[in-house]
Amino acid sequence: MGQKERYIAILGYFIENQPDAKTELVFQSPYELVVATILSAQCTDKRVNIISGPFFEKFPDVQSLAASSFEDVFELIRSCSYPNNKAKHLMGMAKKLVEDFGGVVPSDIDQLQTLPGVGRKTANVIAAVVFDKPAMAVDTHVFRVSERLGLTINAKNPLQAEMQLVKHIPQDQIPLAHHWLILHGRYICIARKPKCSECPLTKWCKYFAQLK
Repeated sequence: MGQKERYIAILGYFIENQPDAKTELVFQSPYELVVATILSAQCTDKRVNIISGPFFEKFPDVQSLAASSFEDVFELIRSCSYPNNKAKHLMGMAKKLVEDFGGVVPSDIDQLQTLPGVGRKTANVIAAVVFDKPAMAVDTHVFRVSERLGLTINAKNPLQAEMQLVKHIPQDQIPLAHHWLILHGRYICIARKPKCSECPLTKWCKYFAQLK
């Protein structure tokens, strides 16, 4: 099977069966999604959602977070991974938004990456989820699943995988495709032992074909 046919088949399956795929992070505004995505690094969405409820009660907007103390932020996020670094990033992000962007989360990926704690992956998540831009965030799930399926070929890093994916996926499907691949990697194509017996994509999967 050629790569073009593989993309058409796999995307076609997801379009039909998961047309409304979305992030599992709970948020009500661009500010809240920035906070949630910073917290989500090396941490499960389930844990982030537990933390973010009380966090947004204490800091309902970027201005209140920018005026906060490190101790207050740390105390609320201490149960997530790397709370010390994330507390610093959250405070720096809020201050940068207030000082340089008038408290408004920018939609531009390069501008988003100027915020502390926001790398390319996080910037792409925000651009795609909030602003519906054709941005493909490549986390460990997307990187693994796209390689196993054969959607990417010999990608050495997330940026190479991103470039291959956006080249082949129609622009209007890119924001959805990010969620399709993440959710598939989170629940079916898991890292240590993929659940191939439960997977609806095996007929098009390069990894599964090599198991035979």
